[in-house]
Amino acid sequence: MGAADNAAPRQAEPERGRGPMAPAPEAKEREVKVVVVDEPPGPVVRQQAQRPLAPLQVTTQAPPPPMSVASGGVEPPPQVATFRSLDQTPPQVAFASLNSRVYTNGITLCVFLVHLAAVGFAVGFFVFRAVKDIVQHPRSRNARRERNLLREWLPQVEGAVALSIVLAFAWQKAVRAWPRAMVRVILWSSFGITLAVGALLMCFSMPATVGLGVAMVMFSIGTGLYACWVTRRVGFTGRVFERAVQPVDKFRGLNGPAYLMVAAGFVWISVWCVAVIGAAHYRFPGLTILGLGLSLAWTAEVMRNVANLTASRVIALYYLRGMQSSVQFSFQRALSYNLGSACLGSLFVPTIEALRILARGLNLLEGEDEFMFSCAHCCLHVMNAIFEFGNSWAFVHIAAYGRGFVQASRSTWGQFERLPGMPALVDSDITSSVCFLTGVTSGALCVALAGSWTFATHKHYTATVSLLAFFVGYLMTRIGMALPQACVGCYYVCFSENPGSRLFDSTIPERLHKMQEGRDPLVSTPRFPQQPAGA
Repeated sequence: MGAADNAAPRQAEPERGRGPMAPAPEAKEREVKVVVVDEPPGPVVRQQAQRPLAPLQVTTQAPPPPMSVASGGVEPPPQVATFRSLDQTPPQVAFASLNSRVYTNGITLCVFLVHLAAVGFAVGFFVFRAVKDIVQHPRSRNARRERNLLREWLPQVEGAVALSIVLAFAWQKAVRAWPRAMVRVILWSSFGITLAVGALLMCFSMPATVGLGVAMVMFSIGTGLYACWVTRRVGFTGRVFERAVQPVDKFRGLNGPAYLMVAAGFVWISVWCVAVIGAAHYRFPGLTILGLGLSLAWTAEVMRNVANLTASRVIALYYLRGMQSSVQFSFQRALSYNLGSACLGSLFVPTIEALRILARGLNLLEGEDEFMFSCAHCCLHVMNAIFEFGNSWAFVHIAAYGRGFVQASRSTWGQFERLPGMPALVDSDITSSVCFLTGVTSGALCVALAGSWTFATHKHYTATVSLLAFFVGYLMTRIGMALPQACVGCYYVCFSENPGSRLFDSTIPERLHKMQEGRDPLVSTPRFPQQPAGA
C-alpha cells in the first residue's frame, strides 16, 4: 500500500450524519496564524522607547486546498499574518530626534564667544591697571580715586548682589510652595516696594537721587495700573503655576544649574565692578562703562537661558515621553549644542517683550487720537511680524529637539495655531510679567539697602551705587527665577503638542472651552482683542 492508499480513505470518507447523496458543505473554516516579529531596536535613543504605537490590523488568508503527496504536490508553507497601520501613515512621519548633535545658531555662538573673549581681556586689563596704580603708585591721583571707590561703594554693591541671590531663591521657593497666592503678592508687592523706594530716593534731596526716585515712582504707578488690569487673570495664572511646578520635585538636582549660574554671576559681577573702577579713570570712561554694562546684561541673560534650557529639556521630556532625563546631561547640552540659541534668544526675547509691553500700553492710550492709534497699530504690526520668528516659547523646542532659535519659534507658534484658541490664551499669559516683576522688586530692595548705606557713609556716591545695585539685583534675581518660568513654558508648549496626555489636567481645556463659548474674562490683548459672544 502506497501513499495513495492512505490518502484515498480520507477523501472518500463521508461526513457522519449525512446521506450518501447529501452535498458536501463548502469549507468555510479559515486559519489565523499571527507571527510577531521583534525587530532590533537599532541606533534609536532610549528617549524614543515610549512612543505611542499605531493601531494594528491583522490580515488573514484562507488555507489552500489539500494536495496529495502522491500526486507530486508539495505542501506550501503556512501563511502568516502581517501587521499594518490602519491610517497608512508614511514611514517618514516620525518623532524628531531628541539627541541632535548639531550646534544651533553657530554664527551667534561665535559672536558671543568672541565678545566674551574681548570683554574678558578688557576686564583683565582694567583690573590689572587699577591694582597696579594702587600698589606701584599709591600716592598718585588715580590711585587715590581708585582706592576711594574700592572702599566707598564696592562693599555696598557686593552686599546688594548677595541680597539679590537670597531674594532670588526666596521668590522661587515661595512660588513653588504657594503658587496661587504668590502671583497676587508679587504684583502688589512690586507696586508697593518700588513706590516706597522711590520716595526714599527723593528724600535724599540730591538731584540725581530725586531723578531716580521720580522714575521709580512712575514705574510703580504703571505697575499698579497693570495689576488692576490683569486682576481677572490672576486666578488662572496661579493654577497654571501650581500645575507647572509640580514635576520639579520628581527630579533631584534640577535647581543645580541655576545655583551654578548664580555663583558664576556673583564672581563675574565682583570682577566686573573692579574693572569699572579701573575704566572710570581711563580714556572714554562713559562709553567704556556703557559697553561693559551691555556686555554684563547679555552675559547674565545667557546664564539665565542656560538654566532655562536645562530645566526645559528635563520637564519637556517628562511631559512628551514620560521619561526621567538626566539633569547633568541636559546641562551639558545647554552649555554646548544649544548655547548659540541661548545667545540669540538672549538678544531677541527682551526686545520682543519690550515691544509687547509698548504695544499694550499704546493700545490702552490710543482712544480717539489718530496719532496714538497709528502708533499703536504700527507697533502691533511690527510685533506680529517678528513674533512668529522669535518668542520665549522657543526655548522648549530648542531644549527638547535641538532646533535653532528661529526654527523653534516657528514650530512652537505653529503648534499653538493648530489648537483652536491656544494663541490667544498664551498671548494673554502673565507669568513672564510676574517673573519680571520679581526682578524689579529685588532690584528695588537692593537699592534700599545699598542706597541707604552709601548715603550714610559717602552720600556723593548714592545715585551711582543705587543705580548699579538695582541693575545687578535685577539680573541675579532673573537667573534664579529661570526654573519656574521654564516650567510654565513647558506646560503650555507640551500641552499643545499632546493635549490628550494623562499628565495634564483640565486647567487649559476648561479655559479654551470658556473662550469658545465667549465666557472667558482673561483674554484681551492687542494681538487678540476680546470678541463678543457668538461672534
